[in-house]
Amino acid sequence: MSSPDPQVRAARNQSTNPATRGPVVAITGAASGIGALLTERLAASEEIKQVIALDERRGECAEAQWHILDVRDPAIAEKLRGADVVVHLALDLDLETDPAARTAYNVRGTQTVLTAAAAAGIHRVVLCTSAMVYGALPDNELPLSEDAELRATAEATGVGDLLEIERLARRAPRAHPGLNVTVVRPAVLVGGGTDTALTRYFESPRLLVVAGSRPAWQFCHVEDLCSALEYAVLEKADGELAVGCDGWLEQEEIEELSGIRRMELPSAVALGAAARLHRIGLTPSPAGDLAYTMYPWVVSGSRLHDAGWRPRWSNEEVLAELLEEVAGRHTVAGRRLGRKDATAAGAAGATVALLGAAAVVRRARKARRRI
Repeated sequence: MSSPDPQVRAARNQSTNPATRGPVVAITGAASGIGALLTERLAASEEIKQVIALDERRGECAEAQWHILDVRDPAIAEKLRGADVVVHLALDLDLETDPAARTAYNVRGTQTVLTAAAAAGIHRVVLCTSAMVYGALPDNELPLSEDAELRATAEATGVGDLLEIERLARRAPRAHPGLNVTVVRPAVLVGGGTDTALTRYFESPRLLVVAGSRPAWQFCHVEDLCSALEYAVLEKADGELAVGCDGWLEQEEIEELSGIRRMELPSAVALGAAARLHRIGLTPSPAGDLAYTMYPWVVSGSRLHDAGWRPRWSNEEVLAELLEEVAGRHTVAGRRLGRKDATAAGAAGATVALLGAAAVVRRARKARRRI
């Protein structure tokens, strides 16, 4: 059944007795990505009274009340007045963004939103980080519980920012009594154009496997993340919430389902090459990203499950959608190649070229030191 016309739905919402409707929800980063999907979802929900959408440009959801501004602007406090809940999704995790600028935006933006929410008298803020904050380690339990220690380091793309956001979340209720903060941590996010080092892993001609590692793959579809965020908004679950598909896939299952063969390298070779390639600017992915393809960081999602939430997508289904999304893209060592590059060099040739360039730079540096 198709959704009602936006004007009809808006009129219906206004005619409903406000006392029987749910909260007013403010969403930052509402014009694109997860923010846009959640804005549409909550605007159509019978359990939500109103959606206030905030971003640096106007999005497509006609039913939301839009405010155009940077989330780091203290004026956001005035725009939040009247809201009951804030969902902060204005994060920059783009692989190509300058790391210092990315951190300044992500951390300052979260600080400003938390302070503004408290000033506006809002009782709940929902933040979204990643299950990556648990760290990918060989001794991780399968699966990890929500209250497992956060053992990640800042060596992977954006993870340092996410860890700082987690610290801000823990401090906020002490700094602002009465403010409740819920943190949602998705597994490998897929759908809606999501582009990360982990989704680019499946754009490579061969799946890099580090010898002796123990990968375990768990995905989270953006639709499931939105439904989990809605649970947090409606206070059906709170605290730290991990979200993902049930279970996980072993590397052998990934290879069988994807039809992509592996390229196995010794740990020292893989990590050393990744570090050098990133250092000389040939790839956007630091060596720390490799750990998340080597060791498990699967989450149980028990708190959401206890609240009655269930994922609609399985790992197999999400992997199939991911493979469809990345079809035709060519990535080597985290660097996306244009069609011309891929055709001219070939995937295997590009790998050799990148590794060779790193070796040339290394030799040149050694030669300079001898002079």
